[in-house]
Amino acid sequence: MDMIAPVLARDLASLGRVSEETSSESVLRGLTTTLAGGVPGCAGGSAELWLRERLVVSASHSELVVLVDGESALGEGPLTEARATGGHVAVQDVLREPRWPGYTAMAVRCGVRSVLAIPITVERAVLVLGLYGVRPGVFAARNVTPLAEMLSEQVNVALANMWDYDEVRTDAAQMQEALAGRAVIDQAKGIIMKSSGCTAEEAFDELRRVSQHHQVKVADLARLLVDEHQRTRDRRAGRSG
Repeated sequence: MDMIAPVLARDLASLGRVSEETSSESVLRGLTTTLAGGVPGCAGGSAELWLRERLVVSASHSELVVLVDGESALGEGPLTEARATGGHVAVQDVLREPRWPGYTAMAVRCGVRSVLAIPITVERAVLVLGLYGVRPGVFAARNVTPLAEMLSEQVNVALANMWDYDEVRTDAAQMQEALAGRAVIDQAKGIIMKSSGCTAEEAFDELRRVSQHHQVKVADLARLLVDEHQRTRDRRAGRSG
């Protein structure tokens, strides 16, 4: 049976659409759910995203989370071999698979009889996908390569879009923080100028001098000064009232 259906291609393509809620976890969750529902014979899917700083794991079913974690602890199995070799690993029947007896026992307990592991190299990481069947022989060898090519293309698009969007959000947040810091520094300069009769440049020099002496950022020092000034005004207003 053909592993690539129009509905599978459509659902995979939709993973490339990002929003405020998009994250590595949500993309992987959508991917595993899509595999489980869109690949003929596939009853569940798992995904391990190996980033430089962390590992993100997702699965369509809780039993598969247990199986993936168990394989990781065991240090051997189809996902482990796929990641190590960079090639597809197909297990037509775990009961006839002699390479990993410990993994076989775990897979059977989780109701898994066949496995297809597909490694995908993306821009910043390695993704290992696991497809699982409850019957033996559900992943025909002739369908593996076209499925892997489509998954690689769509996953790269989805993760690249997510990372680009994250960078845009980070840049926007940093810009907002910079603008807010500039505004509070201007307020602090105004307070110093009013109290000491100095120029704007002299007020900033004073802020910088004090910030260096106390080893705090100029913006943080300015915020403290503005807050203290506001509290003083509030206390005076309360007494006059």
